[in-house]
Amino acid sequence: MVRRVRSLRNRGAAAFIWCGLACATILLTGACSSSSSSDDGSSGTSGGGDGGADRRLPGPIHPAASCLVTIETPELLPAMHVPEGTVITYNSNPPSSGPHYPVWANFQEYSQPLDEGYLVHSLEHGAVALLYKCDPTAASCAPTIDALRKIRDSLATDPACDASIRVRVVIAPFPRLDAPVAAVAWGITYKAECVDVPTLTQFAKDNYAQSPENICAPGRTF
Repeated sequence: MVRRVRSLRNRGAAAFIWCGLACATILLTGACSSSSSSDDGSSGTSGGGDGGADRRLPGPIHPAASCLVTIETPELLPAMHVPEGTVITYNSNPPSSGPHYPVWANFQEYSQPLDEGYLVHSLEHGAVALLYKCDPTAASCAPTIDALRKIRDSLATDPACDASIRVRVVIAPFPRLDAPVAAVAWGITYKAECVDVPTLTQFAKDNYAQSPENICAPGRTF
């Protein structure tokens, strides 16, 4: 059974221990500036999140679950701003780091896929994205969406957020997934053949606000 030990914080660098193996920490270069703003008036100030460190695992892991679950930590890509509409190539599916648009997606549920440049910026601000590969208008997709909502609702209220944002969670369809269900935070991905509530909930809790910029401010709503 996979054993998880929570991240140990030490003033901006994190030692991430999973499966009993310590992963080296490497400060990420090229992150956003100490403050970020969107062209719709949203702004926030960096809170010094620990996810600016590289928390890479030695390889894919498969925690005990009701279906196949795969957790990976792709190589961190430079977190630079690029103009909106720029075509960006990422090194993971779903994307977990790298170039992104100056505007981030608001922390909420969406019925349409988000452009990855907005989503990655939300991850940089400490969000966890819960993603699914099914048509949100189809009756067969409803149980998956409901399960993801319950996982979001199980997370403690974020004291860094105002009343308009309870937690930094994005729920959205993601048609190009190669698994029915996925989750992603800065630098780490989770993919599963089903909604395995225990492992997905633990992933969300362990990786929430683990990012270069620990910011909870409204982004753009799509």
